[in-house]
Amino acid sequence: MTKSFFVATHVEHINNNSQYYAYSPYVREMNLWFKYVDEVKIVAPLISDQPYIINSEYCHPNLNFTKIPSVQIKSLSGILKTIIFFPVIFFKIFRGIATSNHIHLRCPGNIGLISSFVQILFPNKIKTVKYAGNWDPNASQPWSYRLQKWILSNIFLSRNIKVLVYGDWPEQSKNIVPFFTASFSETEIDLYNKDFTSPFKFIFVGSLSPGKRPLFAIKLIEALMGKGIPVKLEIYGSGVLKNELQEYIATKNLDPFVRLMGNCKLEELKGVYKASHFLILASQSEGWPKAVAEAMFFGCIPVASSVSCVPWMLGAPPASRNKFGTGSEGGAKEITFAKRGVLAPPAPEGGANEKEWIENLVNRIVELIKDTGEMKRKSMAAQEWSQEYTLEKFEDAVKEVLKF
Repeated sequence: MTKSFFVATHVEHINNNSQYYAYSPYVREMNLWFKYVDEVKIVAPLISDQPYIINSEYCHPNLNFTKIPSVQIKSLSGILKTIIFFPVIFFKIFRGIATSNHIHLRCPGNIGLISSFVQILFPNKIKTVKYAGNWDPNASQPWSYRLQKWILSNIFLSRNIKVLVYGDWPEQSKNIVPFFTASFSETEIDLYNKDFTSPFKFIFVGSLSPGKRPLFAIKLIEALMGKGIPVKLEIYGSGVLKNELQEYIATKNLDPFVRLMGNCKLEELKGVYKASHFLILASQSEGWPKAVAEAMFFGCIPVASSVSCVPWMLGAPPASRNKFGTGSEGGAKEITFAKRGVLAPPAPEGGANEKEWIENLVNRIVELIKDTGEMKRKSMAAQEWSQEYTLEKFEDAVKEVLKF
């Protein structure tokens, strides 16, 4: 029997000489899935360029790509476009599922939502869903995300399916399977004994987008400098906020201490992680933040928002989380020291609350910086945890769920 593997995703692709490229972390993961199938069919949006994204190429000798429009429902025009193109998208996903052995859906997203409805019509097909967002049942999320989670959790509507989620959340249906992801091989496991002396190097790794909130990383460094702490920040990534961040850095005369480094490939990031002391993650929402796990692999101490499974990743006290996550989008209600990092509630937007949040977080970081022994302990604990999640273990987990 030909092992035919179908993927429906909202991830935007580009075509270069009949070779298909997309966001590198996603493609690296999908190439692991593709190793065990004979034929790959992908239904996804195709665009002309992705100026802020580092792309990688799919690796499979028998890959068929079907183009669909990129849709969104955040505006009236987006909703109208979705309605117009819905029949075309529905049909192409339906055809892909009908002609494949194993169905793989990427959620959350608008294409994931449509795919969630289509898969109901195929109860006997073997299906996996990679839910890359925050599965926390108490999280405040868009209605479309909540609807996807409800459909996928419903054992009557969604049959013969495994929904791979980040976190082991309570009271879930049998469809839901706790999962993880990985970036590095077990051959890269080592003891990275960092020299925690000033100036302390902080990094931000991620898209320069409102959801990742890179400006908070800059403001945090600015506040640490105001306390007389020798620090510097390197920001790796690109996106729509680049010009705004450049203007803020220039206005505040932070140029010698805060640098925008642009996009950087994973191989180059390894050296960055090894040479850095702290990583900042100020996101309002996450699934499994790869930058956190990657930085911890090389001994960086994360300073991170308490969202999704981040408290579990950092080893937060049980009182501030459930087995794997926070139990709420806000997570811990105050800034706390976790076993493997510093955990803070998501930063508020602007005003006195933002200033108070930054001040409280700065005070905790200063307290940690004064204790070299504790920084080393957190760094070693971060490595010990992250190095459990290797590409080899991830590939074994993929093989376990990828059954025809």
